[in-house]
Amino acid sequence: MSTSDVQWRRATADDVVALRDLERAASRAGLAHVFGDLPYPDDDVLARWALLLDDPEVVVDVVEDQHGLVVLAAHDGSSLRHLAVRPDHWSAGLGREGFARAEAAGARRLWVLELNARARSLYESLGWAPTGVTQECPWPPYPTEMEYAAP
Repeated sequence: MSTSDVQWRRATADDVVALRDLERAASRAGLAHVFGDLPYPDDDVLARWALLLDDPEVVVDVVEDQHGLVVLAAHDGSSLRHLAVRPDHWSAGLGREGFARAEAAGARRLWVLELNARARSLYESLGWAPTGVTQECPWPPYPTEMEYAAP
């Protein structure tokens, strides 16, 4: 799937499980070095997606194929909340496209795990930089999250 072939749409409450599943797949593939074999917080992440989809300030854009969701970009007009690409579509430009959608809608800040080198590389290649502000991730083992900001 190339970026010229994709059809973005707004996620709905019917997508809540698919959003959780996409986030889980991306996290397990890209963040195993951070979370190891800890159980994925399925119920908590599912509840968070339900709340985000119910929030009128949050837009969740998605692309799907015959196997389910491929990419998601959640933003609220000032922050990129979540960006995930299914691992079998990594390096296809979909993350960049989702990021661009959020940025065009006003996103100027985001949080990323300090140890998420793949995401940090993407954000830095697009001109974003760490602000120096950090916080603890809410999921065990509570790794450090870094704030990034647009230039």
